[in-house]
Amino acid sequence: MSQAPVAAQASGDAVEGPDGPKDTGSGGVTPDEDGEGPGATRPKKQRSFWKELPILVGIALVLALIIKTFLVQAFSIPSDSMQDTLQRGDRVLVDKLTPWFGAKPERGEVVVFHDPGKGSQSWLGPETQPQETGPLGSGVQKVLSFIGLMPSAEERDLIKRVIAVGGDTVECQGAGGPVKVNGKALDEKSYIFPGNSPCDDKPFGPIKVPKDHIWVMGDHRQDSLDSRYHPTLYEGTVPVSDVVGRAIVVAWPVNRWSFLPVPGTFDQPGLNAAAAAVPPALGLAGAVPLVLWRRRRLLGRTTSVAAVKSAADRTSSKG
Repeated sequence: MSQAPVAAQASGDAVEGPDGPKDTGSGGVTPDEDGEGPGATRPKKQRSFWKELPILVGIALVLALIIKTFLVQAFSIPSDSMQDTLQRGDRVLVDKLTPWFGAKPERGEVVVFHDPGKGSQSWLGPETQPQETGPLGSGVQKVLSFIGLMPSAEERDLIKRVIAVGGDTVECQGAGGPVKVNGKALDEKSYIFPGNSPCDDKPFGPIKVPKDHIWVMGDHRQDSLDSRYHPTLYEGTVPVSDVVGRAIVVAWPVNRWSFLPVPGTFDQPGLNAAAAAVPPALGLAGAVPLVLWRRRRLLGRTTSVAAVKSAADRTSSKG
């Protein structure tokens, strides 16, 4: 009789206890009424979404800051100076990675740069106080500008096309142009605003662009206060150190999404005249010593042959 409860428990049948029968399932141990016991499993506590949200937001902000600082940054186009390439209100993505590896602006690229002048020499004119937006609006703008999602109220940046780089000679004589770089005329029909002339009413040059500087112009020549209008500051050029990066793509609005390539006119032969003159000069410098060495060697051989012939003549005369 004492074995019956044990057999029933092993087979999963009801066990008669002092408080009545309890179903143990298939050989399991019956938990106590309060849910605790040797076989009880406690459900895992799920972390509240609202507790995880600050962590997710923090990670997103850190990633956005890293991307803005080292990879790309979005800029809004505030004027018409780059029409038709860029329209007012466009958003462009600017490459900030390659400058970290020593890359410098090249001819034909569209670049964003800080205002190179201060005060009366500022390209953007006198500094004005940002419009008051209230504490909340100001705070939101500061946060979004900090992570690169909107321009800062204090930023004074411009966007233009690089026409010439350090060492180049650039000029444009007469309103009809054309713009010349190192004596080569640029064919700018593919990017300047329809109806504009290359110089508009502001001829310039010839100007030798200083080392580590660039000469920039807007594609809308009649509506762009570019290098032509700032001759007293670096002769109108912009220090490379003020360049934020190259604008590589129009990202917004979606229907205007496109890359910003370098126009083909900047790849024409002879444009790199200043750089191309260096290898021939080096070759000439190396060729002069070689010619002198060969002449000396040839002269030495001639002298030796003459001496041998003279000795042979003396020997034959003695015989």
